[in-house]
Amino acid sequence: MTRTPIELRHLQTLLALRDTGNVSRAAQWLHLTQSALSHQIKALEDFYGLPLFVRKSAPPSFTPAGKRLLELAEQVVPAVEAAGRDLVRLAQGTRGTLRIAVECHTCFDWLMPAMDVFRAHWPEIELDIVSGFHADPIGLLHQDRADLAIVSEYDPDEAVDHHPLFRFQMVALLANDHPLCAKPFLDAEDFRAETLITYPVPDDMLDLMRQVLIPAGIEPARRTTELTVAILQLVASCRGLAALPLWAVSGYLERRYVTARPITRAGLTGKLYAATLPALSGKPYITEFVAVMRETSLMNFPEIELL
Repeated sequence: MTRTPIELRHLQTLLALRDTGNVSRAAQWLHLTQSALSHQIKALEDFYGLPLFVRKSAPPSFTPAGKRLLELAEQVVPAVEAAGRDLVRLAQGTRGTLRIAVECHTCFDWLMPAMDVFRAHWPEIELDIVSGFHADPIGLLHQDRADLAIVSEYDPDEAVDHHPLFRFQMVALLANDHPLCAKPFLDAEDFRAETLITYPVPDDMLDLMRQVLIPAGIEPARRTTELTVAILQLVASCRGLAALPLWAVSGYLERRYVTARPITRAGLTGKLYAATLPALSGKPYITEFVAVMRETSLMNFPEIELL
């Protein structure tokens, strides 16, 4: 019998490399360092004496050997994952509900693809979004009105488990002919005389206010709307400035609808977590839903980085 070094982790690595588009993001997906991921691929290439993909190609260009292993990975990895879920169902009789509460108006862009993937994997789980925007989604967990909450802050004093999702850059949005476009970045003082256009949420839920403006003692005039597209329309019409995640507005920036600038020289970073009560954290479908949110977001939005 011919000895082969091909392992499941090798196939998972190749799929991650293909789906994320580069070694750095594939390593994030697999919870590996770039060095460890590269070593896995190099060991397989050395064993067979064949390269698997063209170095420095972006996105990766797979060789015939790499494509053959990708074919195998497409068959084996989903089958192994499906078998694992089936064994869990046999052992635990897994059924349940997953009610999701969000405090983020822009969450749905990345949450919907994750829900679609999860629904295909766990059709017996009743998946739902708690209707409406919620200023205190953690409270809904304690009231048994939600099973998982998407939140922007890690609070160690909360009696919940926080599951890291991803970090992302917040950018200031300006009309294309705004004088502040001449600056390489905006600092707190630049917002003092401007109207700040935001969602109708408390200040402590806005990264710009919480991390930049409140510490600087700056309270700009405000205008609110619940729709992201309405915020962008107001900005484009010179009604004020806004601050939104880069991943949420990248399409508008590509069309030059508005202009974006970093916030502060160091940049402003937002983060998202999934919060659950400890009693639910160990549920297999909760664990997989968190993983699916991370993986689909990393694959679909190049502007984010996993926490």
